[in-house]
Amino acid sequence: MFYGYILRSKKTRRFYAGHTEDPPNRLLEHNTGQARSTRHGIPWKLVHVEEFATRAEAMHWERTVKARGMERYLQDNGWQDAG
Repeated sequence: MFYGYILRSKKTRRFYAGHTEDPPNRLLEHNTGQARSTRHGIPWKLVHVEEFATRAEAMHWERTVKARGMERYLQDNGWQDAG
C-alpha cells in the first residue's frame, strides 16, 4: 500500500504534502530533519492520510492536492483547523 499525506508545521503553520509507504516513519524523518524540504518547519503534525493501491495513484493524488492548495483540499473534505 501507498499513502498520500498532508503535514502541518506547528512552527510556521504551513502545509506539506507527500507520499510514502510508511506514514509514521516518514513523519519521523520530517521531524528529525532528514527531509531537507521540511527542516525549516519542525515540528510537523500529520493532519491527513489517504491510502492507495499503487505509487502512481498516490503520486497523482499528491500532484492534485498541491495544485488545488492543501488547505483548500482539507477544508473541502471537512477539515477544520484546531490550532
